[in-house]
Amino acid sequence: MNQTLTLNPRMGLSPSARSLASRPFLIRPRLTLNLKLFWGLILISIIFLLVFYVFQVNFLTREIYLIQNSEEKLKEITQENENLEIEFSKSNSLANLEKYLSNQNFEKASQVKYIKILESEVVTK
Repeated sequence: MNQTLTLNPRMGLSPSARSLASRPFLIRPRLTLNLKLFWGLILISIIFLLVFYVFQVNFLTREIYLIQNSEEKLKEITQENENLEIEFSKSNSLANLEKYLSNQNFEKASQVKYIKILESEVVTK
């Protein structure tokens, strides 16, 4: 009989324990709790990923705008540099030098005289 009781646990249980033992699955409430937790975590993850996506799109849009703005400034500066190079080459031409010298009251030398220094002579005080 002892062996029978150990093999068949329902026979030795109290009436309240028999009513609990008659229910085949006691795991069901715990399973619904796990499913609620699972779906809650899924919902929180989706919300987090959506917020992260919005911030990433905002960041990328701002960076693209800054790159385009920098490229436009680079084009403007390059064009200005080319214009300054052209103006510099025009201002350093010989025609402009002659105009500058004539405005400063310089005259053309008509006759050039060179001084000859003999090697044997030295100036002393």
